[in-house]
Amino acid sequence: MKRSLLTILCLFTTLAGITQVEKKIIGTWEGKLNIGPGLRIVFHFEETASGRIKATVDSPDQKAYGLKCDTVIFQEREVVRVEMHALNAIFSGRLMDDSTLNGQFTQNTTYPLVLKKGNFQAPALPKRPQTPQPPYSYKSEDIEYNNASLTLHYGATITIPNGKGPFPAALLITGSGAQNRDEELADHKVFAVLADALTKNGMVVLRVDDRGVGKSTGIFSDATSEDFAKDVNTSLDYLLSRSEVDKKKVGLIGHSEGGMIVPMVASKRNDIDFAVLLAAPGVKIDSLMAEQNAAILRSVGISQGSINAYIPFYKKLIKEIINAKDTTEAYRNAATLFRQWIPTIDSTARKELGFDSETSIRNVTAVMVEGFSGKWFKYFLSFDPQPYLQQLKCKVLALNGEKDIQVIANSNLTAIESALKKSGSKIYTTQILPGLNHLFQTCKTCTLQEYGELEETFSPVALQIINNWLKNYVIQ
Repeated sequence: MKRSLLTILCLFTTLAGITQVEKKIIGTWEGKLNIGPGLRIVFHFEETASGRIKATVDSPDQKAYGLKCDTVIFQEREVVRVEMHALNAIFSGRLMDDSTLNGQFTQNTTYPLVLKKGNFQAPALPKRPQTPQPPYSYKSEDIEYNNASLTLHYGATITIPNGKGPFPAALLITGSGAQNRDEELADHKVFAVLADALTKNGMVVLRVDDRGVGKSTGIFSDATSEDFAKDVNTSLDYLLSRSEVDKKKVGLIGHSEGGMIVPMVASKRNDIDFAVLLAAPGVKIDSLMAEQNAAILRSVGISQGSINAYIPFYKKLIKEIINAKDTTEAYRNAATLFRQWIPTIDSTARKELGFDSETSIRNVTAVMVEGFSGKWFKYFLSFDPQPYLQQLKCKVLALNGEKDIQVIANSNLTAIESALKKSGSKIYTTQILPGLNHLFQTCKTCTLQEYGELEETFSPVALQIINNWLKNYVIQ
């Protein structure tokens, strides 16, 4: 959901001391992926005080700079390989001379990427006028607390309306990927904006760093959505312990994977009054991911014929990978599927999808196996939200942006509404919001790359719809 071409960035360290090849790498390298009008990628390599190489990567057209990755490996024949595990991406390039790295970038599809050494400077990010600034018209408190077993520690911010409580309260739940309490992306502080609007509307709001992020402890990469649901339960218990909170009017607001976790938690508790699902899945996740891949490929100019050829294969491939007993079996099964599928598509589709060489196919296989074999992805791809939605008893508001290409509005909201009809929820509303993307921004091109280009963080129209619904059914 949040895992896509949008997040092409990293921090890496070398595995050994500085070599002559590594010295040549030090500096700034820029290239362009052939996606739509072109997507610039910029690597910044430098030597640390401890005698290692570190680097950051920018995606200027997505207004994303200095974001994290995993490793850089220097291989024989002046080849550098950059692995971005969380992004399921790899860059591999050969140093042709002191100013040229000739290689490929792989993330679901392989693209040629030639990097040239230069002096690229990251420009200032666009303004973020909606980000709330102190002094606030309410109380804002940074807090920390532990789970019941004292094995995890959480950092969070709670915002409380002025005046006499107790007040209705909401816990915000972030989407997929390691997120801080503001669900920050390209300097957009999505949850800070949402919490500000909700608190001004008369609600206590708690927003929390994901485990392993910010002030929260734990190892994010070892966790699944089920573990994140346990974190939510801990935070809910903390919220209910606050004297400012009306215990009969506590709810959950989740975005993307957070909207998947909301029913997981709310269906098992009797103290949840309401749930707000923002771009939440309603269909099985493997189907959602197939729809998402098709929409993203379409948004970057891949022809419908090539998409039609790829998506059935993609569905088979992810099933083979997540059902394999180990990565060795997953590699073997994936390679077999590729060998059987490639001859069935024409040369145009092979080139357009980036499967026109043995190297690109090997790279894609490696990236997908490494990504989909992880603990989180296996759980996620096997998940069906329907049983949890059908067990809900609380009030529900479910919203999707019409232009969302990560969680497709029609299929998912239709499935959510179908499940709620079978549930114990007597009050529920589902609505598609025209012109809005996955982040509930008013979009123009409505691509993943545009998230960082837009000044708007969260549509005021969407914020008003949420606040009006809460006024009618919760705050009253």
